[in-house]
Amino acid sequence: MRRMSTPAPRTGWRAVVRAVAFGLSTGLLLIVAALAVVLIVVPKATGSMPLTVLTQSMEPTLPPGTLLVVRPTPVEDIQVGDVVTYQIVSGQPAVISHRVVSVSSSSDGGRTFVLKGDNNAEADPAPVTAVQIRGVLWYSVPDIGLVNQLVNGSRSWLIPLVACVLLTYGAVMMTAGFVSTARRRRASTGRGRRSAAHHVGRSTTETTTPTRSRLGGRDGRSAAGAGAPRRSGPTAPRRGRPRRSARRVRPAEGRPRDPS
Repeated sequence: MRRMSTPAPRTGWRAVVRAVAFGLSTGLLLIVAALAVVLIVVPKATGSMPLTVLTQSMEPTLPPGTLLVVRPTPVEDIQVGDVVTYQIVSGQPAVISHRVVSVSSSSDGGRTFVLKGDNNAEADPAPVTAVQIRGVLWYSVPDIGLVNQLVNGSRSWLIPLVACVLLTYGAVMMTAGFVSTARRRRASTGRGRRSAAHHVGRSTTETTTPTRSRLGGRDGRSAAGAGAPRRSGPTAPRRGRPRRSARRVRPAEGRPRDPS
């Protein structure tokens, strides 16, 4: 008798959804980690300053929205062609990042710099002194300035909060994915073992138990008759002339025998 196999539940779309969710969470986790390294870890570790380009004076090299990481540099190492960030007024927070077009040295050993934006027709109006310089451009990342504004601006609490939420979500999704994969592997292994045990038991039953076709018919009867023990019992009388048993008559004592 054949067993009807029950169809497996359709879980293909669930696997696709899990894979997409896992990929998105992993991607977001990597993006947040990379932004944290670029915007927070590296500047803090090196004493650098992250800035955002707001104007078009340095286009096309540094368009608006570009993230600048400015590293403190000795004045003696600044050369023509470097992009320098300097204070418009010494001691004030407002800064400009332009390119050095000339360097001048005074008799007392001081140095002054003339800077100009790549997209400007004229140089900046006043020479820049060493005391105004905040640093030299180390590296830039396009289109990340808005994120930098959120991190270092008035809403600096927003990005750490979002990063914490995304990191937690990514960790939960990764853990859930690993647990689900382990469960599927254990379930698949258990089904394989049960199927193998059922197959072995079925094969053993088929080899040790005779089938119905072997027991039925003439062959079955002869086999059963040959294998069954013979029973002893009364034998039916044969038909025909009965057999007469011979009797021996003993002569009585005291009677004379007939001589004839």
